[in-house]
Amino acid sequence: MTDKKPNDHLHGITLEMILTQLVEHYGWDTMGRIIDIRCFHNFPSIKSSLQFLRKTPWARSKVERLYLRYKRETARIK
Repeated sequence: MTDKKPNDHLHGITLEMILTQLVEHYGWDTMGRIIDIRCFHNFPSIKSSLQFLRKTPWARSKVERLYLRYKRETARIK
């Protein structure tokens, strides 16, 4: 028996990978407008954002949803 959910599109993708790809694509300013959390506005960094997102489920959920939307959009372009 496996723990993997059949429709888990984030399986094997770390939060750091997600955040890095989103920052490369959108940049901190745009991410801060899309998801209004302080760690994207005040001295943003991957390290501080990871610390916040790991402790804050609602914010992590928003970042994961943005990532899934980004992946769907980029898949359509190809």
